[in-house]
Amino acid sequence: MKSNLFKTSLLLVVLLGVTMGFSLEKTVDLSKYLINNLELCYQVPNKDEVHLLHPEEPSYYIFLEKSYIGFKEAIGFKESRGDYSIINIYGYLGKYQFGKETLKLIGIKDTKGFIDNTCLQEQAFSANTSRNKWILRRDIRRFQGTYIGGIKITESGMLAAAHLAGPGNVKKYLRSGGTIEFADAFGTSIKYYLKKFSGYDTSFIVANKKAKA
Repeated sequence: MKSNLFKTSLLLVVLLGVTMGFSLEKTVDLSKYLINNLELCYQVPNKDEVHLLHPEEPSYYIFLEKSYIGFKEAIGFKESRGDYSIINIYGYLGKYQFGKETLKLIGIKDTKGFIDNTCLQEQAFSANTSRNKWILRRDIRRFQGTYIGGIKITESGMLAAAHLAGPGNVKKYLRSGGTIEFADAFGTSIKYYLKKFSGYDTSFIVANKKAKA
């Protein structure tokens, strides 16, 4: 008798829990969760950059480590602190600080539409990185795992440097043994990007000569 009473009570508790779950689910308002919203697209910085935001040492944090998402978010954080809406003093646009000519190469001519479209900015990064990987495909095979100027050359480092300086300048740097250097208007060099973005898993990126966003 007691056993049957226990089973009945347990069944009622389970049914009550399921019923409440469905009831709560119906009350959730998803209308404010927009796929093209800044808060939705923004992702966290990498582990070595946490102290730039929270020098007081947070009790917990989410880390993307050396994944492909970690790679692109690390670049986005370095370029603009992840700000999709920023346009710098030289006219470079968005989270990844694209120049207008680079955007044209991957099929984007409307810069106003670009700066207002966070998802298009992510697509642009993917397309441009695929294109750069195709241009650097031989150099990736030749130099990956070697050392230039004391820095280990990796695929992710080369792709990050190509985002900064263009794949042509990365080729010149590698093939000259590091003697032909490049730095942007803020003084950031190919060498710095090769080191900072070394060792990420960029195998996910497919080399594509005609990649478009």
